[in-house]
Amino acid sequence: RWRAVVFFEVEILDAKTKDKLCFLDKVEPNATIGEIKSMFHKSHPQWYPARQSIRLDPKGKSLKDEDVLQHLPVGTTATFYFRDLGAQISWVTVFLTEYTGPLVIYLMFYFRVPFIYAPKYDFTTSKHWVVHLACMCHSFHYVKRLLETLFVHRFSHGTMPLRNIFKNCTYYWGFAAWMAYYINHPLYTPPMYGEQQIRLALIIFLFCQIGNFSIHIALRNLRPPGSKTRKIPYPTKNPFTWIFLLVSCPNYTYELGSWLGFTLMTQCLPVAFFTLVGFIQMTVWAKGKHRSYLKEFRDYPPLRSPILPFIL
Repeated sequence: RWRAVVFFEVEILDAKTKDKLCFLDKVEPNATIGEIKSMFHKSHPQWYPARQSIRLDPKGKSLKDEDVLQHLPVGTTATFYFRDLGAQISWVTVFLTEYTGPLVIYLMFYFRVPFIYAPKYDFTTSKHWVVHLACMCHSFHYVKRLLETLFVHRFSHGTMPLRNIFKNCTYYWGFAAWMAYYINHPLYTPPMYGEQQIRLALIIFLFCQIGNFSIHIALRNLRPPGSKTRKIPYPTKNPFTWIFLLVSCPNYTYELGSWLGFTLMTQCLPVAFFTLVGFIQMTVWAKGKHRSYLKEFRDYPPLRSPILPFIL
């Protein structure tokens, strides 16, 4: 039987000033927030969809692009509030930029290009084999990150604010230069316990790099291409993923292990400091993700901790 479609009227106000920015007539009830953003973009070309935060309340949370108009707590005349998120940049571009920097910067110190150390050391090489091993491990780590960005990661958010790239690059590039300066310094002294310490550190580093990659593959397989669906991650047949039994974000656990291994290998204070700062940041992210898992999934495994089994 034929049924009349009830169209919606949508008005979009500025979240700060409450000025009316846009009025949309005859909007389909099954229109998504993503589609409303596209309509809004037509009348305000300077605000492309990725820049827009559309919300029900001026100080409320941003609505998701996939939210459907008729399922939202609004009448047939819906009022939304708009906030400008500022210039946006794709996550892929951010990751490629922040990971290429450390790779190149570290190699400049390793090859001792001019103006870093005294002129007599230009393009000389270290007599300590651990320096060459450290360079291989550091390069491997960032090449792995770049390849994962291109071929493994699926991003739930396409973009991030442009200003973040400067903050992120300062962090990664700055620490890479600080670490590389000391590890590749002509006066660098190898670890206290020599070969045994270096070999143990290398085993820890490689084990955690494989673990980190295994978790990234497991997380990728949870999300079909082009979707934003979220599921509870569980261990797979790969033994490196069994840590999911105890931890919500084992990719961060393995990342921490990799840098602890690198710290042990180089016995270098800037590396230890980078590891500490990274651990603090990853703990914040892991706790946030853990909270969102608990909120979203009622049957979420109760035994799991955010980043360190039974501790944190």
